[in-house]
Amino acid sequence: MVSTIYTAGLSGIDGFEITVECSVRRRVPRFDIVGLGDTAVKEAKERVRAAMENNKISFPQADVMVNLAPADLKKEGSALDLAILLAILKGARLLPKDFSGEDKSFFGELSLAGEIRPCRGILCLVLAAREAGRTTVFVPKENAAEAAVVDGISVIGVQSLSELLAHLSGEAPIAPTTYDKAAFASAAETALLDLADVKGQSKAKRALEIAAAGGHNILMIGPPGAGKSMLAKRLPGILPDLRFEEALESTKIHSVAGLLKENLLTARPFRSPHHTSSAVSMIGGGSNPRPGEISLSHNGVLFLDELPEFPKSLTESLRQPLEDGAVTVTRAMARVNYPARFMLVCAMNPCKCGNFGSRDKVCTCSPNEVRRYLDRVSGPLLDRIDIQIELGPVSFDEMHSKEADGESSATVRARVNRARHFASSRFKEGSGCFSNAALSPADVRKYCVLDEEADALLRAAFTTLGLTARGHDRILRVARTIADLAESPMIRKEHLAEAISYRSLDRKFWNR
Repeated sequence: MVSTIYTAGLSGIDGFEITVECSVRRRVPRFDIVGLGDTAVKEAKERVRAAMENNKISFPQADVMVNLAPADLKKEGSALDLAILLAILKGARLLPKDFSGEDKSFFGELSLAGEIRPCRGILCLVLAAREAGRTTVFVPKENAAEAAVVDGISVIGVQSLSELLAHLSGEAPIAPTTYDKAAFASAAETALLDLADVKGQSKAKRALEIAAAGGHNILMIGPPGAGKSMLAKRLPGILPDLRFEEALESTKIHSVAGLLKENLLTARPFRSPHHTSSAVSMIGGGSNPRPGEISLSHNGVLFLDELPEFPKSLTESLRQPLEDGAVTVTRAMARVNYPARFMLVCAMNPCKCGNFGSRDKVCTCSPNEVRRYLDRVSGPLLDRIDIQIELGPVSFDEMHSKEADGESSATVRARVNRARHFASSRFKEGSGCFSNAALSPADVRKYCVLDEEADALLRAAFTTLGLTARGHDRILRVARTIADLAESPMIRKEHLAEAISYRSLDRKFWNR
């Protein structure tokens, strides 16, 4: 007799259904698992056998062969333990006669005592089960709330093997776990760090508002203590409302990485890796590929503080994900795609001592030291940063003035949401584009329409600033965002002039 139980595996952040087939034949006792499983899957043999014996279930004295189909896809992790055990019980006819696993999928790691332990990536696995047509999933109790986020499927959280068997036999049914979407909406409104905490820096706050409204990358240059890090950390508080679909996608990535601390992300991710981070931790990969920082910041912010301190090879590796919004990691046994649509926020000093260009303090760096420091940031990377601003030191009067508090994050966020709503008609459904920063060249020509004065200004700036084709389009995208904030259908001269002003630091610091 061949029994069948359904579960799922991971490939990147996507799940795929696995059919666990078990053949129990009255031959010399033997237990094998085939189907391209990794070490954790092969070790399931010992966990399954011990869990059965410790729950007073005799392991079949027979030739037990378990196959994980499709056999040509690699399976990894311990989430297959429960499905393997149930396939053996079904094959040995130790489950209730009326048990049908056709509409069910099972996930969970087994302890030696038969407890069902949580596993990573449960959200992706449940989504794969739903796509395969399963209507009920059994997951570890600690993962039940995360799994319940998925609509259209019944989630049963189980704590132990004995509890699961009692449910399947009808002795002690377990109520399904549910998720209230209203809770997501209320949690998403939770206050984050407030922009009003930053004293002064009105120009930088305006630049952050534009960046948030259009999803633009931004670079802040200024002396130590000017407020660059404070501003960056408060950017998530003014970003547009996180849609449920975006939250689900970001949660999948954090779940696969094993970093999920809540059932569903309710705020846009903010990642701030140290400059000693490796390329694998930033981009993703490893022998068993995992998402890196650029994917963990998907739909949110990747903040690189002290940008020149990052290895140049590392910052250069960001260029392709910034253009494509995704990264492909290829290894000998795996090829996975991770989404990486994030806002890049960078902060840096103008030199090692931080005083280059200051009117009040003397720079102790030689011209060559300043040049070497600034040259750690390449031109191609700068070309992909839409907004570049210089911050000056905050004065005593600004620090102690009540007027310097400025607007709260809630006020700025309301304007950002209005601008996104004004621009929503140009974002095609299913295109994956929800911001001006992601407009294609064809969309730039279609939607970034200039009046006569603005067209003449852009023509002059193209020559004066020595713009590339990419720089030209990025200025238009920023100008389109500024026009959206003003709810103007057409880009006017003042909108374009402000956008051009955010591309002027190349000439001041890098003379490019």
